[in-house]
Amino acid sequence: MSSTAERLVAEQSRRLQALDPLLPPWARVPDGLVLTAAGENTKVAGILLRFTHPPGSMARMWSAAHVSELVPVLGATGLAGMDALLTVWRSRLPDLSLPRDDSACVVSWPSRDAETGRALLDHGLVPLSVIAVRSASESPRRPVPDGLEIRRAEPRDLEDCLRLAMVEQSYSAMMGGAVPRAGTAALKRSLLKARLAGNEPIWLADMSGVTVGLLECGYNDASPGTWTATRLLPGRWGYVNCASVQPSARDRGVGRALADQAHATFDAAGTVGSYLYYNPPNPLSSVFWPRQGYRPLWTIWEARPACALR
Repeated sequence: MSSTAERLVAEQSRRLQALDPLLPPWARVPDGLVLTAAGENTKVAGILLRFTHPPGSMARMWSAAHVSELVPVLGATGLAGMDALLTVWRSRLPDLSLPRDDSACVVSWPSRDAETGRALLDHGLVPLSVIAVRSASESPRRPVPDGLEIRRAEPRDLEDCLRLAMVEQSYSAMMGGAVPRAGTAALKRSLLKARLAGNEPIWLADMSGVTVGLLECGYNDASPGTWTATRLLPGRWGYVNCASVQPSARDRGVGRALADQAHATFDAAGTVGSYLYYNPPNPLSSVFWPRQGYRPLWTIWEARPACALR
C-alpha cells in the first residue's frame, strides 16, 4: 500500500474501534478496482470488487447473482467521505456491466457508525443483513419447556433438517434475506448431509415425537489472513448458520431452548463468543436474536438491482 493508503487505513481503524471495541483492526485492503474521491479536508478511497455467483453455488441462496461490492477506505472522514465515495461509485456503474436483473451493489460497514450510515441510506442502500455477536457466557441457561427435548442431530435426521431449513429459507426470502432459486432444496440437502456426516453441532427440538426446531451450528477461527479475521476479533468463534422453528410450534420456547443448548456447547468448547447473520426486516429474527444476547457488529447494505444505487 502507498503511504496515503496506509494512513487512511490506520485512521479508519482508530475511528471505528473507538466506536466499537469488538471490531478487529483494518489490517489489509483487498485487491480490486481503486476509486478515489474528495472527502472533507482529505481524499478518500475505495476498492471495488466484482462477483458473479454461478448457478448452483451456495452464495446464490442469499445473494444476487451479479454483485459490485465497495470496500471503503475513509480515514477519519465518516459521513462526508462515504458520501463522496458513493457518488463516484454511482458514476462508474455504467462501466461495470452489471445486468438490471439479479444484481446488487453491496457495502459492509460497522453497525455502530450511525453517522456514516446516513450516507448509505441517502444513496439508496438498505440494511438487509447484519453480522451480530454474542460474548461467551452472555446469559445463563434456562430450563427447557415441559414436553420439549433438545438433541443432537444424526444422519438419519436429514429429511427433518431439510424440511425445517426450507421453512426458514422461504420465510427469509419474503424480507430479502434469502433469494428464491430453483435447486435450493437439493443444494441444502447436499450441504446438510455432509455436515451431519461430519458430526457438526446441529441441534433438533422434538415435541410430542415430532421434530419442530432446528439450529445448525459450527465453528470458525478468526486467525490472521482469514476472511473471518476481517470481521471478528481473534479467537475461535461459534457460528449459528440456520435457525428454524415450525410455525405451529412458535412462541413456545423452542428457539430459546435450542439457542441455550448451542451457547452452552460453544462456551464449553472455549469460544470467545458466537456470531450469526440475521435480516433486520425479518420481524422474528430481529427480535429473537437480541433477546439471546446478540447485537449488531456489521451491517450489510444493499441496493437491488444495482441500478437502484443513486
